[in-house]
Amino acid sequence: MDTEYMPIDPDFYDIIENQKKTEGPSLVHYFREGNDVEDARGRISGIVTREKREEFLLLDQGKEIRLDRIITINGTPGPAYDEYDSYARACMDCRAGLD
Repeated sequence: MDTEYMPIDPDFYDIIENQKKTEGPSLVHYFREGNDVEDARGRISGIVTREKREEFLLLDQGKEIRLDRIITINGTPGPAYDEYDSYARACMDCRAGLD
């Protein structure tokens, strides 16, 4: 990962637990390396802490997603939602050299 891990809001753990209890797979949108957006689908297995105290969401097919890079889980905003929102609206804030 090219970004430093940022601690997440404790309420997000409750969101993960609620999503874990649902039937069927979850859809997770997240940032990969840099600003590449990707999605993953699978049942939530749990959370694991790796080196440097980074926490990852585990999906049943073995996929690990860093918690602070999650944009949404089943449409519920995650810790990286504000970053994504700013990234998605970036061109609407510029004047394309018309200043």
